[in-house]
Amino acid sequence: MTPPPAPRSPQPDLDETPGERIDDVDLADEMQGSFLEYAYSVIYSRALPDARDGLKPVQRRILYMMSEMGLRPDRGHVKSARVVGEVMGKLHPHGDGAIYDALVRMAQDFTLRVPLIDGHGNFGSLDDGPAASRYTEARMRAAALAMVDDLDEDVVDFIPNYDNQLVQPAVLPAAFPSLLVNGASGIAVGMATNMAPHNLIEVASAARHLIENPQATLEELMAFVPGPDLPTGGTIIGLDGIKDAYATGRGSFKTRAKVSIEPVTARKTGIVVTELPYLVGPEKVIEKIKDGVQSKKLAGISDVTDLTDRKNGLRLVIGVKTGFSPEAVLEQLYRYTPLEDGFSINAVALVEGRPQTLGLRELLQVYVDHRIEVVTRRSRYRLARRRERLHLVEGLLIAILDIDEVIQVIRASDDAEQARARLMDVFDLSQLQSDYILELRLRRLTKFSRIELEAERDQLLAEIATLETLLADPSRVRTVVGDELDAVADRFGTPRRTLLTEANPSIAAPRSRGAAPVLEIADTPCRVLLSTTGRAVRVELSDESPLVAPARRSKHDAILSAVDSTARGDLAAITSRGRFVRFTPVGLPGVPANSLQLGAGARLRDYIGLTDARERIIAIVDPASSTPLALGTRDGTVKRVSPGGWPARPDGEVIGLRAGDEVVAASPAPDDAELVFVTSDAQLLHFGADQVRPQGLPAGGMAGIKLGAGAGVICFGVVDPATAEVVTVSGSTQTIAGTDPGRAKVSAFSEFPRKGRATSGVRAHALLKGEDALQLAWVGTDPLAVGADGSARTLPAGGAKRDGSGAPLDTVVGSIGARLS
Repeated sequence: MTPPPAPRSPQPDLDETPGERIDDVDLADEMQGSFLEYAYSVIYSRALPDARDGLKPVQRRILYMMSEMGLRPDRGHVKSARVVGEVMGKLHPHGDGAIYDALVRMAQDFTLRVPLIDGHGNFGSLDDGPAASRYTEARMRAAALAMVDDLDEDVVDFIPNYDNQLVQPAVLPAAFPSLLVNGASGIAVGMATNMAPHNLIEVASAARHLIENPQATLEELMAFVPGPDLPTGGTIIGLDGIKDAYATGRGSFKTRAKVSIEPVTARKTGIVVTELPYLVGPEKVIEKIKDGVQSKKLAGISDVTDLTDRKNGLRLVIGVKTGFSPEAVLEQLYRYTPLEDGFSINAVALVEGRPQTLGLRELLQVYVDHRIEVVTRRSRYRLARRRERLHLVEGLLIAILDIDEVIQVIRASDDAEQARARLMDVFDLSQLQSDYILELRLRRLTKFSRIELEAERDQLLAEIATLETLLADPSRVRTVVGDELDAVADRFGTPRRTLLTEANPSIAAPRSRGAAPVLEIADTPCRVLLSTTGRAVRVELSDESPLVAPARRSKHDAILSAVDSTARGDLAAITSRGRFVRFTPVGLPGVPANSLQLGAGARLRDYIGLTDARERIIAIVDPASSTPLALGTRDGTVKRVSPGGWPARPDGEVIGLRAGDEVVAASPAPDDAELVFVTSDAQLLHFGADQVRPQGLPAGGMAGIKLGAGAGVICFGVVDPATAEVVTVSGSTQTIAGTDPGRAKVSAFSEFPRKGRATSGVRAHALLKGEDALQLAWVGTDPLAVGADGSARTLPAGGAKRDGSGAPLDTVVGSIGARLS
């Protein structure tokens, strides 16, 4: 039996003060309760973002207060200290330092994928902090306006501020998924969040797909969002961690700087860094390189020069000593410096007031549900306002139709109360309508005002009907949400900056202490393939796994160009501007020879850094090849480039083009090959390659085909006459591109007689009524047609006459190439 507690000894009278009470509290209980309150405050009010608008409370308060202050993009900047003061004084119960730090982060384009604040002044860099708030100015960006749009239409709930004197939104309407687009980071008590930025266009497309297909799987959504898109660019290597993060909310990946090996001087090679991993600054890289050289971890580095400026952006040149392999030095840099860095995703956010770890699908679903609620509440609000206005307009129309009697009733009344009652009784009006009529100005009694009111009534009725139809059909609401997402993506979206590859990260492989650096990818034989859709892969060749065609066709498998090389060989991409751009295939996604899939490749234009959207890659070649390279231009010029003699610089001219001309195609052409031109007016000419004398790089070539009026070359090829086929697709230039599939024909190359160079050739396709040109043409062996998305398209059977009209296509063909074999 438990003994009774010992009686407490009474406190001395001198310790007691009248009107006071002293309670004994257990220290452990007090500490536990106080800590729980503190943890709750940190988790819910400071550190974690809301999954709906992707903002922490301080960020939400900054945007809301700037909106209330009228700091729109079309108005002037104001002192950042003024914004901080308004937020701290009215909404945020914490210090000015936290507010200003959040404001600065929302203004940094190297931190957020879509910045929300337009900063004027020193807002910091990756290596330095910002100036004080009294020295900088700020205003909202257009994207921030999209976050607070429609706040005055009851789209979200408002809650009291810290002293219950003002109200603030519990969440912003958020016209785009800010949590995924801009990411988030924060440390709470017992939990933390760290989310990577993504591309707005990709995220909006995934959300639209989820809206249209509520049962969409993670794999379907990842087809739209393949991985993060970091503000500073760079390359993400190894996608397994990204898949884990999208599935479970937790995962990690490695990011690499975008580098190129270039000749710095005639005898010196340098590693040029133009993009760094996320949140890594050049000064940090330079410091790590210096520490590595001094500690003997890094060898072969002569100097580091920072040529970064505002005009040209980041450019860090790392000099390589003579006799050292630049690739081996780069591998050391990846291992010992932040040129290769890791990023851990921990997608923790508040959902209905509770912290949860969310995958990609869950994050998109929470946002979509939020936008559906926003659009629904906005529509209800607008419907109520329009009904109220219609009620008043109808009352005014009644008054104007019999205005004389209305005036008589008012004049005969003793006061406003009597006038209101008599108007309601005589004209069967409501109290609101009577009050509105009593406030009526004489200028509204004109005939023109009546016409305006009738037009307004008709417009209100139409808008009310539209809103009622919208609210009655949830599918219409979802459509509106999707359309608004598309509009925001079109307005604020930008192309992807970060390249995604399946290469293995170098720092992931453990090495013994003090061992000499070994390249991750050996310089083994490979074949580099380029698809007609612009994707490139490095096919690993060996005696054990010979190159075989895939058993199952996948996207992007139509081959535009192929070249044999080694993993660290020197290749050149030929562009439509008549340039060559050197690159090494070591960073391209490696694909086993027995499981070819070009869909797993990287976009070659991103890999080599083409910035002009009008410049296309038409071929990849080996500059050291002993076979001349043949090129054909749109204006009918042909050229064979003499083998050897290519300069060592990273890019240069491969043909001297005339103004307005461009290269159509390029391919190695030995003397016994056949050169083929196909024009837009359905003429085909082929002649022996030995009729074109090889020339040096600067030469402009010679006449290849004689063109008709208004015609241009649409296809140029180098073929074996014995096995080649000719594919032509006709259509009309008057129709919108991509809407009319047209007609296609497949003929044997032997059907076309050989003609001399610089002649007009023979007819290759009969154009029917309504057709005025060939849209596509291709000459080669085993053709494969694909759409704009890389999916295979069906071509008619071969054996058609050379001047036939072809057969109608079921779907639009985007490009034609050779099959994987």
